[in-house]
Amino acid sequence: MPAKPSIFKKIFLLSWNVINGTRKLFLNLFFFGIVIALIVVLSGEESIEVEDGSALVLNLSGAIVDQKRHVDPFEAAMKSGNGKDAGGEILLADVIDVVNNAASDNRISQLVLDLGHLSGTGMSKLQSIGDALNNFKESGKPIVAHANWYGQNQYFLASFADSITLNPQGSVEIEGLGRYRQYFKSALDKLKIKAHVFRVGTFKSAVEPFIRDDMSDAAKEANLTLLNDLWESYSTTVGQNRDITASSLSLSAEDYLAQLEKAEGQSSQMALNMNWVDDLKTAEGFRLSMVDAVGESADGESFKQIDFYDYLSVTASHPLLLSDAKVGIIVAKGTIMNGSQPAGQIGGESTAKLLRKARFDDSIKAVVLRVDSPGGSAFASEQIRQEVLALKTANKPVVVSMGSYAASGGYWISASADYIYATPTTLTGSIGIFGMVTTFEDSLASIGVHTDGVATSDWAGFSVTKGLSPGISAIIQRHIERGYNDFISLVAKERDMSLEQVDSIAQGRVWTGRKALELGLVDELGDLQDAVSRAADMASIEHFDTEVIEQELSPQDLFVQEMFASASVYMPQSLAKTTLIEQLLGQFSTVAQTLQTFDDPNGVYLYCDTCSD
Repeated sequence: MPAKPSIFKKIFLLSWNVINGTRKLFLNLFFFGIVIALIVVLSGEESIEVEDGSALVLNLSGAIVDQKRHVDPFEAAMKSGNGKDAGGEILLADVIDVVNNAASDNRISQLVLDLGHLSGTGMSKLQSIGDALNNFKESGKPIVAHANWYGQNQYFLASFADSITLNPQGSVEIEGLGRYRQYFKSALDKLKIKAHVFRVGTFKSAVEPFIRDDMSDAAKEANLTLLNDLWESYSTTVGQNRDITASSLSLSAEDYLAQLEKAEGQSSQMALNMNWVDDLKTAEGFRLSMVDAVGESADGESFKQIDFYDYLSVTASHPLLLSDAKVGIIVAKGTIMNGSQPAGQIGGESTAKLLRKARFDDSIKAVVLRVDSPGGSAFASEQIRQEVLALKTANKPVVVSMGSYAASGGYWISASADYIYATPTTLTGSIGIFGMVTTFEDSLASIGVHTDGVATSDWAGFSVTKGLSPGISAIIQRHIERGYNDFISLVAKERDMSLEQVDSIAQGRVWTGRKALELGLVDELGDLQDAVSRAADMASIEHFDTEVIEQELSPQDLFVQEMFASASVYMPQSLAKTTLIEQLLGQFSTVAQTLQTFDDPNGVYLYCDTCSD
């Protein structure tokens, strides 16, 4: 039976839609005049040139993603503009293309890593960029990294550089990995709210915050095993890059204090002593060293350089169609929801439509499904999988390339592919299922509100203000159990395993890609390019092009998007900065979007709450 949204959820979402709509209308009207006035300025914009001997500054700002989310064009302009210091989204493919192009570009003499604004990026994507950096070094050109501060993600990429410099007042913060969350059972008890949970899977811990005040032993065991595996990948890679022991990256509090004392309390000196960095330089010191290395810029203010965003704009080109045969690439990124969802999200209907488009395109001979999802709606997941099966029936091979995570529903849509690639740090598996219905009969009764009436059946009388009868609870649990059996049966069939084998590695447990390979959940470790090559081989095509199949923007959307994106370069910085009110509304928006995520018509979810960047 579908789980009906509560009245509180309806009011919450309605309130947010009104507030957000009003905000967008006001901001668009306020700035529209400014943008129009700037169009004249834009027409005279100078072209970007790459000077011989320039350093490519890889100033990555924001999160690295497989596919950008479709957002309001004005908001996109305010947050990203030309992308500099914006904290928006950067396509992984763009980063890799820029690094690869620079390796063979005689105008580029070296690469500078400027990672201070990098955020929200999974290990698998960082490793893909690291692989591209290793390829760049094979050209004989050096890579240098400089920062005022290195966080864990930033330092992982910096470790691929030939030399790392740090501001004398800065630090390297390597914390390891942890998994902590809030638990609400006592709070719900005090509010007299009942969370009716239905699940199968010892390790399916997504619902634990609603039924416990602490993490279960099973969840602790699974999470610690997962974190240790991920940390081993991180520390081993960094250790090899820096020629240091992996254990020297994870210091106990006692050892850390000893090293800090040895450095007289100076974090940067400690990083130098530990060989985490090679030199301590101020921004001015680094600038002067780069002037010595590549020469002075034309304006005399810095060294000869071109940044990531400008270099991307001058090297981006439309692909030459060399063949009528193509491998289609479809990105399934984000939580799996029902219906049609915008670009950068997964919708049961919209993602199925893209797969269907590939099926009826005669030039598409094979498809790579790039999955970067923790799952979501069970119904929408099955809609997508059915289209994967239809592609195979049409004799078009389907190869899955797993990104940062492909778990629960993300694994469901992957399971029927002809071949599955994962990265060593992909989070996958989480083969389990749950449902939850929250009722408020006791909390409402405590303030004098009661629900009563008549109905022709138990179903017609169901309400979140009335509670669940034992009969309805038993029926929902039976549906969940059947869903779990369907899940392990699907995996058993597609992966040529017995039900007992699948059940022993299922139970909602999450694995790294490396462990998933050992368990038989994936076929090989590799990246997107490996998946493309495999798909072409399976389709028996030697010469081919690739085509990213995605939702098309209307001509109007394209015009507005380009106009705002270009105009934002000339906007005063004060206008582009997020106000406190915007930050608060952004947090409110996140809660609203989370509530909207759980929209399965049957109230049944294949979701991995452990999976996050």
